[in-house]
Amino acid sequence: MKIRNRLTLQFAGIFGLILVLFSLVIYYFTSIYRQEDFYDRILRRAQIVASYVLDAEEVDARTRSKQEMQLYQVLPQEVVKVYNSRNEEIFTEGDGELQVDVALLNRVREQKEVHFEQDVRQIVGILYQDNQGEFVVMASSVDAYSLKKLQHLKVILIVGLLGSLVVVLVAGWVFAKSALWPITKVVSEVEKISASDLHLRLTNADGKDELSNLGKTFNNMLDRLELAFEMQSTFVSNASHELRTPLTTMMGELEVALMKPRTPEEYQRVLQSTLEDARLLTELSNGLLQIAQASIDSSKIQQVYLRFDELALMARDQVMKRRPDAHIDIEFAELPDDSDRLIVKGNEALLLIAMVNVIENAIKFSPSGRSATVRIVLDKNSSMLVVKDRGLGITEEDLKHVFVPFFRAENVRDITGHGIGLPLTERILKLHRGTIAVHSKINEGTEVTLTLPQAYGFIPDRP
Repeated sequence: MKIRNRLTLQFAGIFGLILVLFSLVIYYFTSIYRQEDFYDRILRRAQIVASYVLDAEEVDARTRSKQEMQLYQVLPQEVVKVYNSRNEEIFTEGDGELQVDVALLNRVREQKEVHFEQDVRQIVGILYQDNQGEFVVMASSVDAYSLKKLQHLKVILIVGLLGSLVVVLVAGWVFAKSALWPITKVVSEVEKISASDLHLRLTNADGKDELSNLGKTFNNMLDRLELAFEMQSTFVSNASHELRTPLTTMMGELEVALMKPRTPEEYQRVLQSTLEDARLLTELSNGLLQIAQASIDSSKIQQVYLRFDELALMARDQVMKRRPDAHIDIEFAELPDDSDRLIVKGNEALLLIAMVNVIENAIKFSPSGRSATVRIVLDKNSSMLVVKDRGLGITEEDLKHVFVPFFRAENVRDITGHGIGLPLTERILKLHRGTIAVHSKINEGTEVTLTLPQAYGFIPDRP
């Protein structure tokens, strides 16, 4: 069932239940009031008749005349009977059927006043005391007029209830359609978005209600999907280019070498060139393997407690072995009083790869003197390695793709590299619940910040 129909039925059901309860309450209290009011009228009639019959000799002519006037103001289908102490009927008025037995008379004498019904007839019995003794007066009548009005009220309530339900169903359907229109619009717009139209966005995301928040959330998801598709496309393009280049070079060298006989020196040169291209392919393959390994579940990687500053020093030493002409300064922003704040938990080999990649990139893209600055910064809960160079910098557009494998900025394509270092570093830090941030300005340099959570407070007791 559609939400619109379900909302309409629920709305009508709730409103209908309220109307039914309201109608029942009105009918019930109206019926109770009618019954009690008519009992009071019958009681007054019983008292009037008793006074007229039993006090006839004790009142003057004027009072007697007044009693006669009240006596003849009879109720519909009225029957009044008076019984003495011997249960003998001494007075009766009216032609209706009123069944009175000894048990009923004794009940009236015991309770002084009783009210009850016989079919539609309401009956009141009272004990009337006079100087002649005690008498039982039984008065009854049929409230035909009020019963007819009560029946009309029942019809009015039922018809009103049914009519109201029809109105509520129509109004509820219109209301549900109006309330769900933004959702219908969202569905219509979402159906138009495909893999080739990820630039499209929902139009109702500018308000402050829940549906606008849903639209904003969906647009944010589309932004991430569009970026992911773009990164995937860039990865495939760059990876194909990087892998094709050494293969094309190898094939070209070998084809030229096979065109005619060559001297041993020429064959040696071809083999040396082919070996270098093969090493390049090996580096690319190893980089892809490391990225895949860094994307596995962190629970499957062995982690130990490590000194953050010692990791940085080890990373610098490895970079210096690869690039002896480099100049790398390591400094503390603020030396901590407690050395335990330098403790982090992670896999030593993977964290070294991440730090070496960042420091080596800084050296590689710093043409003036091959220098880089490495700072260790501690805050309340994190340890940070801030690596800064004074190289060419990265454009704002290229910064969006620095974590895409094989992506290389336009201004550094003439510098040897494969575009694997930063993507690999990002995956390693994610495994360790850390982050990496890159800030750069053209011709001013690039700053890369690696952040790892401190293990301070979680270190097991030492011997």
